[in-house]
Amino acid sequence: MSDQREIIDHLTKTLELLSVEKGKSQQTPVKKVAEARDEDLVHYSYSYINFSYENPTIYHAISYFGKALEEAGFEYLSEKQNWQRKLLEGRGGKFYTVRNGTNLSAFIVGKNWEQSKGVGAIGAHADSLTAKLKPITKKKNVEGFELLGVAPYGGTLNELWFDRDLGIGGRVLYKEKDTNAIQNALINSAPHPIAKIPSLAPHFGAPAVPPFDKETQAVPIIGYSNDEAEEATEEEKCCPLYGKHSLHLLRYVAKLAGVEVSQLVQLDLDLFDVQKGSLGGIKNDFLFVPRIDDKICSYASLIAFIEYSRSIDVAKLDTFTSLTLYDNEEIGSLSRQGAKGGLFEATVSRVVQAFEEQLDLHTLYANSIILSADVNHMFNPNFAEVYLEHHRPKPNVGVALSLDANVHMATDVVGTTFVEELARLNGDKVQYFHIKNNSRSGGTIGPSIAAQTGARTIDLGIPQLSMHSIRATTGSKDVGLGVKFFRGFFKNWRPVLDQFGDL
Repeated sequence: MSDQREIIDHLTKTLELLSVEKGKSQQTPVKKVAEARDEDLVHYSYSYINFSYENPTIYHAISYFGKALEEAGFEYLSEKQNWQRKLLEGRGGKFYTVRNGTNLSAFIVGKNWEQSKGVGAIGAHADSLTAKLKPITKKKNVEGFELLGVAPYGGTLNELWFDRDLGIGGRVLYKEKDTNAIQNALINSAPHPIAKIPSLAPHFGAPAVPPFDKETQAVPIIGYSNDEAEEATEEEKCCPLYGKHSLHLLRYVAKLAGVEVSQLVQLDLDLFDVQKGSLGGIKNDFLFVPRIDDKICSYASLIAFIEYSRSIDVAKLDTFTSLTLYDNEEIGSLSRQGAKGGLFEATVSRVVQAFEEQLDLHTLYANSIILSADVNHMFNPNFAEVYLEHHRPKPNVGVALSLDANVHMATDVVGTTFVEELARLNGDKVQYFHIKNNSRSGGTIGPSIAAQTGARTIDLGIPQLSMHSIRATTGSKDVGLGVKFFRGFFKNWRPVLDQFGDL
C-alpha cells in the first residue's frame, strides 16, 4: 500500500501525543491515559478514513493488518507449518497467522506465562455487507446496457445501495506465465467507480417504491454501447473465465492486477462505495464513512494491540493476549474462516502444546476473558420510540455493552461488572444497549465463541447510526475511544479478572 508507512508513522506520532512512548514500560499512569485530549482522539478517525478508503474489501483489510503487525515486530507463522520451534526460541514472543486471506489471529505470549493464567482475547469481524460477483457474471445486454451479475452478501442490494458510485475490488487468482504456479493479487478500482444500480424515478408510481427484486431490479449497470461486441484475441479465448464474464470486465480486472487476461484463473470480487469517508456535523462531531460494521472495531482493536505491544517486555511478561479478526459474521460465521471455524481455538492450542507438557484447555479457558467487539446501535433521535429507556448509546462517549436476556449476546452480570471495573481503571465511560421487548435482536460472534471455548465472553462495541446501510455514522472521537478502551483491556485484563475469584 503506497502510504502505509505514513499511516504507521502517523499512529506513532499519535501515541506520542497520548504519552505512550515507544519502548516505555506498561506502567503508564492511568491518569495520563484518561487525560487524552479530544483532538488526539480525533486523529484516529483521520487514520481510519484513510484505512477504510484504501482497504475496501476484507482481503485488503487483513493484508493491511498483517503488514502493520510486522511493522510492529510481530512474526508471521503459517498455518501449514509447525510452530513449536519458533514459539520456543525465545520462550514466547509476538506472532500472527492468517487463514484464507480473510481471517487473522495475532498473539503475544510472555516468557513467564503458563496455561493456568488463561488468555485475554478480543474477537471482531472484518467482513462487511457487500455485493459479490457471481461465479458467472455475464448477463444478456438490455438494449445496449451491459449488466453485471452480483449476489447480496448479507442484507445488501436494497434501496440503500441504489445510486451509489460502486468500485470493484478483492482477490484475483492468476497463473504465472513461466511456471503455471497459481498466485494472487489484490485489486481496488478506487477512486474509479465501475458500476451503479439506478433507482426508478418516483413519477412511475408503485414500481418505484421498495422493496425491489434483488435478482432483477437491483442489477448494476457497468456500460453502454450500440456497437457490436468486441472480439477476443486467441490468447484471451484460452482464459478459463472467457465466456463467464464480460470481456470488458476481464480486461479491466487483468489491468488492475497487472497481468494478461489469459493468465486469469478465478475471481473473488466485491462492489463497494468508492466515496471516501469524512468528518461531518456543524462541529465535526461525526464520522461519515462506509463499511463501519465491523471494520471499525477490527481497526480499533488491532491498533490498540500494536500500541500495547510496544509498551511491554515479553521477557518479563506472564500473560497471554490475543486478537482474532474473522470473516463471514454477516452470514452466520459457519465457515473455516468464520468464528465457528476455530482459528482462535487452534492458535491457543498450538501455543499451549509448545509451552506445556500436558494440554489443559479447560483450566486455561476457565481463567480467560474474551471480548466480542462488534458495532452497536447508536440512538437515532428520529426514532426515539424504538429504543429502550436508559439503553440509548450516544456518540463520543465510549463503548457500549450489548445485553440481551435471551442470550443473543454473550454478556452476563459478571462480564458487565468486569467491563465497568476495567473502564473505571482506564478512565473510560461505558454505555449500555438492550433491545426493546417488541423488537428483534441481532447477533454477534460472542455466543459462538463462548460456547466453543467455555470462556466468559462479553459483547460490546462502538455505537453507530445507519447500521447495514452502504454508508454509516459514528462519533468523530469513537475510533480513538475504542482504541483507548481496547488498549486498557490488553494491559489490565488479568488483574481485573483476578478480583472475581471463582465467579
